[in-house]
Amino acid sequence: MIRIFVIVFAMISSVAIADTLALKQDRPQTYVVKKGDTLWDISSFYLQDPWRWPELWGANPQVSNPHLIYPGDILTLVFINGKPRLVKKPHKKLSPHGRIISKNNAIPMIDLGVIQPYIVQNRVETDQWLEGKAMVVGGERESRFHMLNDVIYIDQPLKVGQKLALYEPGRELKAHGEDLGKELVLTGSGRVIESGKVSKLKILNSLRETRAGFYALPVDEEAMMSAYYMPSPGTTNATTRVLAIANHQREAGQLNVVYLDRGQQAGIHPGQVFDIFRDGDEIVIDADGQPIQTEDRSAYDDMMASLSADNAVTVPDTFRGKLMVFKVFENVSFGLILLDDRPVRVGDKIMTPTSGAIARE
Repeated sequence: MIRIFVIVFAMISSVAIADTLALKQDRPQTYVVKKGDTLWDISSFYLQDPWRWPELWGANPQVSNPHLIYPGDILTLVFINGKPRLVKKPHKKLSPHGRIISKNNAIPMIDLGVIQPYIVQNRVETDQWLEGKAMVVGGERESRFHMLNDVIYIDQPLKVGQKLALYEPGRELKAHGEDLGKELVLTGSGRVIESGKVSKLKILNSLRETRAGFYALPVDEEAMMSAYYMPSPGTTNATTRVLAIANHQREAGQLNVVYLDRGQQAGIHPGQVFDIFRDGDEIVIDADGQPIQTEDRSAYDDMMASLSADNAVTVPDTFRGKLMVFKVFENVSFGLILLDDRPVRVGDKIMTPTSGAIARE
């Protein structure tokens, strides 16, 4: 059972997708909810594409709010107007002892634990946006590195009591021949304790060492809150590719975070789900009409392939997995890999997800 951790929007509305839901052949007719289940988990027993769980639950006449489903509930697959739906069988009222369950024990959609560090910490901003922003210039303690409870100096007058987040400048993100922004990684946060031409800030939360040259930015209270997602098929008005892997590794897999080279300007928004594809290799055909694999090609083979389309053939793109966008900036987005058929690499492209027809027994 795929376990993905994310909390999502409580009220479900139907998702408009042109094709029909693809049901698994070995799906159960009924399912008893267990402690630790998520709606994603349960939907994975029934759907070939578990991210489309809003459609399986959305038009449910008995469960208008699917997140109010508890361990012990019995779910049954039915067809309403020809569409598959999971419905909850009503519990028989027990007397004199009723069924007492805390409302906090309702199963979640998906738990945000995996991506919470990126929701709260990482951000991408342009150099223009960062120009003139407050910066750490040193600290009271004679050290180049500052940690919890240290008092540090900020190069601007700031309001006493103001809370600031401290960010380490990271990678310069570039694509399409332009600068997309600078990666910023949270190192800590604190409050201003003294205002002046150079203000003093006490570090109250430390994730890693803070140094001179780090940015001190107002805390984005909205980003600190739990985020809510309603999965929907992703579309973009421009070719979009994996720009970087958040943990700096060469390849990414399930539950890893990747950066995409498009954002709000390309129509991307949180909750969109995309398929990930690797561009198909170009196979060179030699003078004898024999195919030459990419790893065996010489400079001469490359030259011949460039001279005529008859000297090369491009094989189909290969499916790598699926991702869900969970944070979007102007020109960059963050996505969580929901499933990986093969490792995902920088340069892989994302496309609107596809699905098969309903498979009935």
